[in-house]
Amino acid sequence: MPGLVVFGRRWSLASDDLVFPGALELFLRILWWIGILALYLTHRGQFDCKGGGFLPSYLVVLIVILAAIILVLSVIVYVSMQGTITKPGPRRHIPILIYVRTTLYLPELVWAILGAVWVNDKSQGCAPSVVNTITIAVIASWVFLLFTVVAVLIFFDPLGRPKHLNYLGGAARDLESSDSVQAKSIAARVWECRLKLMCCCVPKDTKDNRAAFTDIAELFTAFFLDTDLVPGDIAAGLTLLHQEQDKREQCSDLEEVACTVPQSQTAEELDIELENSAHYMQFAVAAYGWPLYIFSHPLTGICRLSHNCMCCRSQFPEQDIVGGDHVGCHFTSMLQTTGLQYRDFIHVSFHNKIYEIPFYVALDHKKEAVVVAVRGTLSLEDALTDLSADRETLNVDCVTGESLAHKGIIQAARYIYKKLIDDGILNQAFSVVPEYKLVITGHSLGAGAASILAIMLHKSFPELRCYAFSPPGGLLSKPLADYSKEFIISVVLGKDLIPRLSLCNMGDLKRRILRIVAQSNRPKYQILLRGCWYEIFGGDPDSFSNDLGNSQQRRLTEPLLAEQNLMGHRSSSYSSIPDESPTSSPFQGPQLFLPGKIIYIMEKCSTGSFCFSEAKYCALWCDASFFSNILISPKMITDHMPDLVFKVLKDLTQEAPYILCSTSHAAPSEAC
Repeated sequence: MPGLVVFGRRWSLASDDLVFPGALELFLRILWWIGILALYLTHRGQFDCKGGGFLPSYLVVLIVILAAIILVLSVIVYVSMQGTITKPGPRRHIPILIYVRTTLYLPELVWAILGAVWVNDKSQGCAPSVVNTITIAVIASWVFLLFTVVAVLIFFDPLGRPKHLNYLGGAARDLESSDSVQAKSIAARVWECRLKLMCCCVPKDTKDNRAAFTDIAELFTAFFLDTDLVPGDIAAGLTLLHQEQDKREQCSDLEEVACTVPQSQTAEELDIELENSAHYMQFAVAAYGWPLYIFSHPLTGICRLSHNCMCCRSQFPEQDIVGGDHVGCHFTSMLQTTGLQYRDFIHVSFHNKIYEIPFYVALDHKKEAVVVAVRGTLSLEDALTDLSADRETLNVDCVTGESLAHKGIIQAARYIYKKLIDDGILNQAFSVVPEYKLVITGHSLGAGAASILAIMLHKSFPELRCYAFSPPGGLLSKPLADYSKEFIISVVLGKDLIPRLSLCNMGDLKRRILRIVAQSNRPKYQILLRGCWYEIFGGDPDSFSNDLGNSQQRRLTEPLLAEQNLMGHRSSSYSSIPDESPTSSPFQGPQLFLPGKIIYIMEKCSTGSFCFSEAKYCALWCDASFFSNILISPKMITDHMPDLVFKVLKDLTQEAPYILCSTSHAAPSEAC
C-alpha cells in the first residue's frame, strides 16, 4: 500500500509484495544456475556430438543471463523488504528494478527458443545427461515465462490507467462531481465483468440475474472505491487484528458476554431450546443433500448412499419432487439424516436459481410438527443471493419503525412463501396432520430465508417456531429483530464469520484494517511470516505489542467507530486512508441484526492447535449487539460448517455439565 505503479498504470500489488515470490524465484534460479554451471564445468571440451560446437557458447551465455537475473532478483527482494506498509519511501526504486528485470526476459526468451531448437534438431549423439539437462533448462525457461504471464493477468488492474486513477481520486474527495459518478460507473462495470467471469456457468439473460450482478458490483465498488488496499495489505491487516483480538481475549472472561444476556431469559428455557435446536438441526443439515452427507461421512457415506440412490427416486411421488440432479442420492441422504420415512415428506424442491433456493416440507412425528427446512449456500446461485446484501423494505403489519432486511434473502423467502401458500403445499401438509404446529428451520442462507419466511407466515400461523442456525448477521433491522424474538431462536457457534457479517460490520472491519496497518511499524513480510507461525503453531499474542508503539496501542483500544480523524496521524507518504466511508455508502446505512433470541455457543476450553485442536463448549443467551464486530480467527469458517454445529449441539445436549456457561468460568482461552 499504495499499489505499485509501473508501465504507466497501477497494479493490484504493492512494492513490498515482491519479497515472497521474489525469494521463491531466486531460490529456484540459484539451483538452476548451479546445475548449468556444474554441467558446463563437467563436460567442458567434451561436447563432441552433432550440435556440440554450439553448446559451450549456449551454456556460457545462459550462465551469464541467469547470473544477471539472480543479481536483479536479490536486489528486488532486499529493497522490497525495506520500509513499512504505509511508508513505501525506502522502496521507491522498485519500479526501476522491475524495468531492468523485464528487459532480461528478452534474452531469456531468445535462449529458450534456441535451446528448444537444439534439443529437437541437433542433440543427436550427445551424452544423455547433457541432453536431459538442456531439456530441463529449456522447460524451466518456458515455465518461468508462463508463470510471469499468469502473474501479470492476476495482478492486472483494469482501473489502473492514469485517467481512471484520477477519476477515483476525485471520487473519494467529491462524491457529487461528474468525475465521481464516472469513476463509480467504470468501477461498477469492471466488478460486474469480474463477477460474470467468475460465475460464467450462471445464466445472465434473466432480469433477476442481471439485477443481482449489478447490485453486487455496486457493493464491491462502494467498499473498495475510497481505499488503495491491495490483497497483501488486507492479509497483513487481518493477521494483526487476529493477534490483537487474541490478546484482548486472554484478558477477558465470560462476564463480557454475560453483560449482554437478556435478563428475562432463563437457564431452564435455554435448556429446552438447546434440546429443540439439536433436534431441528438435523432437518437443516438434511437440506444440503448428498454433498454434505458424504463430507460428514467420508469413509462410509458413498457406500450408504450408492445402493439406494436409484430406488429412492422411484419410491417418491414424481409430482412432489422438483428440480435438481442426482435426486435419488439427495433424497437418500435426507432419509439417513432425519430418520424419517418416504411418506413423511410432503414436498421436496431442489430447484436452484438466484433468489430461488431449495427447500422441503416434512412431517416430524416426534415433535408433532410440520417442518419447512431451507437449504443454505451450496452453489454459485446461492452465493450471489448472499451477496445481494443491500437493504430492502419488508412490510409487516404489526411492526412499527423501519422494517428493513437483506435484499437477496427477502427475494428467496418470497419465492418459498409463494410455493407454500399459492401452490397449497402447507394446506396439503396440515390436511394430513391438522393438530401439528409449524416449524421452519435452516442453516446459513437457509437460516436467513427461514427467519424472513417465519415473519411472513407468523400472522397466519401464530404458534409457529423458527430455528435459525448460523444466520447472516446483516438480516433484519432493529424493529424486525425485536418482533422476531417472539418466535425465532438463532444459534451461533464460536467465532463464526457469517452471523457477524453485515454491511456495517464490513465497513467497520475496513476501517480497523486501515488503522492497524497504518500504525504498524514492521515490514509486511515480517507480519505475514509471524502470522503464519502463529496460526499454525500458536504462541503468545503478547508479541503483538512489538508491532505497535505505546501510543498506537492506546489508539487501538479506543472505540472503532468513534468520530476521530485518523488522517492526522498517518504517514506523510500515504494519502488513501479515509476519515470515514462516504455517508451515501451502503456500508454506512442502518445496522441490520440477527433474528430472534440468540443462543451463543462459545468455546470454553481447547487443547492442541491448528487442525489438531479439540474444544469443549458451553451455551448462554446473548444479545445481538455482541455480534457487532467481525472476529478474525482460523475458526471463523469452520465454526460455520453445518456438520460441526450439529455435532456441538448433540454433544451439549448429551453432556449436561457443558451445557450452560456461567460467569464463574475462566476465560475461554484457558486450557481444558
